[in-house]
Formats: sequence, C-alpha cells, structure tokens
Amino acid sequence: DKTDLAFKQKQKEEQKKLDEMKAKVAGKGPLTSGGITKSGK
Repeated sequence: DKTDLAFKQKQKEEQKKLDEMKAKVAGKGPLTSGGITKSGK
C-alpha cells in the first residue's frame, strides 16, 4: 500500500545519508567506533 511504499522510500534515503556520513567519517579517521558500523565492510 502507499504508506508502506513511502516508508520504504524514506528509509532508503535515510540509509543513503548514513552511508554518505560514514564515508565522510571514514575519510577523517576512527570516528566510526561506537556501535555505528553494523556491516562487515
């Protein structure tokens, strides 16, 4: 249904933002320690 689609879209965008933030942080140094990194990359 429509609300579910909108919700998934919003989550996708949030995930994108998180990934971009992680990429920026990873370039600066070890700021990712703190339980933020859930993937094994």
